[in-house]
Amino acid sequence: MPQQWPASAIAALILEGFDDYREQFRQITNGGRVRFEQAQWQEIQQASAARIALYEECVSAVSERLREAHEAEVLLDVAQWPLVKSAYITLINLRDDDELAETWFNSIFCGLFSHDQINDGCMFIHTTRPALRVNERTPQTRLYEPNGDIEHALRQIFEDFSFEVGYEDLERDLARLLKQLRDNLPDWVCKDPDLRIELFASRLYRNKGAYLVGRIYTRDEQWPLVIPLLHREEQGIQIDALITDEAEVSIIFSFTRSYFMVRVGYPAEFVSFLKRILPGKHIAELYTSIGFYKHGKSEFYRSLINHLATTDDKFVMAPGVRGMVMSVFTLPGFNTVFKIIKDRFAPSKNVDRATVIEKYRLVKTVDRVGRMADTQEFADFRFPLSKFDPECLAELLEVAPATVEVNGDIVLVRHCWTERRMTPLNIYVESASAAQVREALDDYGLAIKQLAAANIFPGDMLLKNFGVTRHGRVVFYDYDEICYLTEANFRRIPQARYPEDEMSSEPWYSVAPLDVFPEEFPPFLFADKQQRQLFSELHGDLYDADYWKGLQEAIRAGKVIDVFPYRRKDQADKEY
Repeated sequence: MPQQWPASAIAALILEGFDDYREQFRQITNGGRVRFEQAQWQEIQQASAARIALYEECVSAVSERLREAHEAEVLLDVAQWPLVKSAYITLINLRDDDELAETWFNSIFCGLFSHDQINDGCMFIHTTRPALRVNERTPQTRLYEPNGDIEHALRQIFEDFSFEVGYEDLERDLARLLKQLRDNLPDWVCKDPDLRIELFASRLYRNKGAYLVGRIYTRDEQWPLVIPLLHREEQGIQIDALITDEAEVSIIFSFTRSYFMVRVGYPAEFVSFLKRILPGKHIAELYTSIGFYKHGKSEFYRSLINHLATTDDKFVMAPGVRGMVMSVFTLPGFNTVFKIIKDRFAPSKNVDRATVIEKYRLVKTVDRVGRMADTQEFADFRFPLSKFDPECLAELLEVAPATVEVNGDIVLVRHCWTERRMTPLNIYVESASAAQVREALDDYGLAIKQLAAANIFPGDMLLKNFGVTRHGRVVFYDYDEICYLTEANFRRIPQARYPEDEMSSEPWYSVAPLDVFPEEFPPFLFADKQQRQLFSELHGDLYDADYWKGLQEAIRAGKVIDVFPYRRKDQADKEY
């Protein structure tokens, strides 16, 4: 070993790479306003995908620069990496994005070393950042004091948050927002002399919308506040709604949505601000919602190991029909499922392991429109053997011995995805009332239609592959057969040539791998005849090949279809 091991040089190069990444991240993010003002809808989708891919691209580039700068026997001497970590801590201590810098360091370390080298001495399994920072600033917000004149305060807000494009009809929108405000809040709130409106200074952009986010508060109470704005092409900016319901705001920041583009100087402080208005959200989900999904993954992992260390919770198989491709287990007290790929698939599945991985990674980059659960991919999870229910472990070892193995008192899970746990839709409708079944099946149909509008065809649309969230929304979560809608070939079943054709167990017509026959959906999706009839009444257009072809034509023509993450009150169109 050289007398002066280059800990400081390695730390500096890692941080230099992080600065490069952050600058590119900012450039993509800061373009959100221009893309919104110029109605560059396809460019928005491209920018979102590019920003997600950016992280791994930059990690790979830095790893390569490290290998070029240092001999392998020096760089890969893991015993010296606590020195690198120590030098790195000194470099990031005064940064405003230090928590993200820790996660970046972890990514570089994991790219250089096998996961069996992971330990808190060499990387940041636990954060070194103080919970309350000496230099902590208040969030970058704008404060408005109505002093009994709410309308004037709203006018000031929209003047402050104006765009290069003018408002379509400010008076109309103000009247609608004032009505929504008075309908949504107790009568006394708008008259309270201590009423304040606090908004984050930067707008949040996602898909075809811009959002003002903050809170309304008095001395004793507060409500979250989200104001969505839409750019109606050749008409101007429409102020679409005023949302103060915590559940509705939570849905806007849901794990089923694409990530916001928002200019954030101090990520931890902005997340803290969001946490104040959405106390039910874990900070992992909040970091993820604004594009810092790798740090969201770090915070998730920390909460997981803390849960395992402080509870008697044990892994069990997740409720629901056993999958033909994935095996799913969960911790009853931790709102997450863990999904691993089986070693062998059912004969009816014409996919392989590489294809499944590709499909799951695809979900990260597309617009999930509130209907697909976000996933996090992990490698080499190590859990105490004592934390597994014996039946659960036995099943995992039986179906996926290449992925799950026992080493002494440790269970090694070589590869898995995590997703938010939901109630499988097929289980939900079994015990639901008639009204709940109707609502769930209506939302199930909407989910399929909204996915299609985002150019996603679920493939296997069985109820067991959808879940119901705590807010009662139906979400798709089984991705091994998804494809772009425009890749599928929707067909009508040809007329039978002879009466014998219809009696045959084999089709009398050729079927290609991507052929889809919507006429076959009813008996395939619903064994229950009442549910089948109800769904036909609600969403019978899904059984018509022409419906799907019409969507394909619109998407191929470059149309980006509106899918709103909130219920549009007093508007002509629904949520979808």
